[in-house]
Amino acid sequence: MKIFTYNETKLGVLAKNENYFYPFEYFSINYPDMLTFIKNHTKEEFEALKEGSLSIDDAISIKGIKFEAPIPHPVGDVICLGINYMDHVAETNKALKRNITERKDTVYFSKRVDKAVGHLGAVNSHKDFTRELDYEAELALIIGKDCKNVSEDEALEFVFGYTILNDVSARDIQYKHNQWFFGKSLDTFCPMGPYIVTKDEIPNPHTLNIKSYVNGELRQNNNTKNMIFSIPYIISELSKGMTLKAGTVISTGTPSGVGVGFDPPRFLKPGDIVECEIEKIGVLRNKVI
Repeated sequence: MKIFTYNETKLGVLAKNENYFYPFEYFSINYPDMLTFIKNHTKEEFEALKEGSLSIDDAISIKGIKFEAPIPHPVGDVICLGINYMDHVAETNKALKRNITERKDTVYFSKRVDKAVGHLGAVNSHKDFTRELDYEAELALIIGKDCKNVSEDEALEFVFGYTILNDVSARDIQYKHNQWFFGKSLDTFCPMGPYIVTKDEIPNPHTLNIKSYVNGELRQNNNTKNMIFSIPYIISELSKGMTLKAGTVISTGTPSGVGVGFDPPRFLKPGDIVECEIEKIGVLRNKVI
């Protein structure tokens, strides 16, 4: 099922016809926010929502609601993977004049998020601060229960669901400071959504087409099967050194086709519409202002 946050803190589940939804309250399920639901929901509540999502009776139109990020305030920083697709390694080699031919170890960095931006929300171009605004369509996972020292075989048991994340980046700031944290963490640089698709709907997250468009032009077009490091590997490795709390968002990297990879680069500007699309999840659409 697809669940989401709307109108600040309200929670909804899409109906059989995805132009309609049910508020959680319709099923007498009441939580103050998505994080609390992820941490505390019961099996009976989950099943009630799932069964309800297969219906259309008494559902409400999604027109007119304000989408928020599914988790507007993630637990801690968002954990991100860098260069987790070989074709993205190749394009960054060219842009940065380097020659990395293999990736033996994961690259992790954190993305500070004051408040994540929802579907149809605005991305601030920070045009007085950066001239190299870029997009990165990524599959993100949400941890469903605290985990520590988990094996790859059991790692997916700790996933609650999946969403789309646009790892918006200021390339000039990112590369100037060497560490990526600042250039990845400006306000509004974390669009996320529109929904969380629960893991039962995506038993294998490594079969999903992933695309991005800028003003309707296809820029990225790949499949999650081409990740260098798999989701079970990522969860297992991270959990060996830290406790991954329920609600933690982990973004799994982007394929080639980002703005910095073109010659000359094709960075975003105010007025641009960025769409990130992942099979079985949907389309995350945002405008640059």
